[in-house]
Amino acid sequence: MAMKVKNTGGAAVSGVSAFTLHNFHLGFGRPGVRDVTVQRVLEAAARLAYLPEDGPFAALAAKPLRLTFLLPAGTNRYLRMLGETVGYMEDQLAPLNVRCRAHTIEGFDPRVLAERLLHHGRRSDGVALMPLEHPLVREAVHTLAEEGVPVVTLVSDLSNSRRAGYVGLDNRAAGRTAALLLGRFIGARAATVGLIAGSRSYRGHEEREMGFLSLVEEMFPQLQVAGLREGQDDAATNERQTLALLEQHPQLAGIYNIGGASDGVARALKLAGREQKVVFIGHGLTPDTRALLIDGTLDAVITQSPQSVVGNAVRIFANLRDGRDALAGVETLRLSIVLRENLP
Repeated sequence: MAMKVKNTGGAAVSGVSAFTLHNFHLGFGRPGVRDVTVQRVLEAAARLAYLPEDGPFAALAAKPLRLTFLLPAGTNRYLRMLGETVGYMEDQLAPLNVRCRAHTIEGFDPRVLAERLLHHGRRSDGVALMPLEHPLVREAVHTLAEEGVPVVTLVSDLSNSRRAGYVGLDNRAAGRTAALLLGRFIGARAATVGLIAGSRSYRGHEEREMGFLSLVEEMFPQLQVAGLREGQDDAATNERQTLALLEQHPQLAGIYNIGGASDGVARALKLAGREQKVVFIGHGLTPDTRALLIDGTLDAVITQSPQSVVGNAVRIFANLRDGRDALAGVETLRLSIVLRENLP
């Protein structure tokens, strides 16, 4: 076998010697060699200038794990930040031999979501998405699982599904936290508060609503909760819904925006001249919510790091590729409460 080996003194690189590389080359086709082992040995081979001249060694190069992130289109800036995070984390993901792409899709039509999930899933080694709680979406996840393509849910989970893992907050706890903040800020007086969600079709939004209502009932019985309004995580729709809420309840004391597009809620409050009078709790620290915290329109933001969301999802897929437990090394996401005085 023709080969060229530099560093012939047998010195090891990261614990891998030229002799090991040669033996690995001889048995490269044997079963049971994990991709991660192949990648580690190949990297050592490059540093040792081990350059076999025959073709089969080139076939050892582990194919990158092709991952797709499907995120709802629209004006939800936190979800846009998730998509941007997928792009700029590429260099950090290189050691895991992972290639990621983010696509925006229609997020509130279960038929379209299921079709796009199957389309991208069959062209990827794994798919992460924010799912709607719907049988069509659940069946698409089941189909991909049968075809060996793992699915990870982001931000909002999917019940009774064959998803490989969930990356996001405990949404019921997030809703209870919002109720605690709102109740403490308003005080002991009787008052009306309103809820705006993206959609109850997101399990996460439904869980936040349930958590909010349960804590209000336990700790703040003097608060009356106006019926929840859906804004589809769209700024213009949230603005209209908030204006209608203020018209119906002129003495409204607080608003909890369960989903995104808090800038739409803020515009309505400012138009009504109520931005300093209504306690406003939202989700997702983004440039717009940061500005709203600074000017006092928004009182608190409950958030989770986009980098942690993407990183945990990738770790789950890498674990499955390498035969480890899906959640090995995956840290539970903790919610952060951001106020104007503790802005990072």
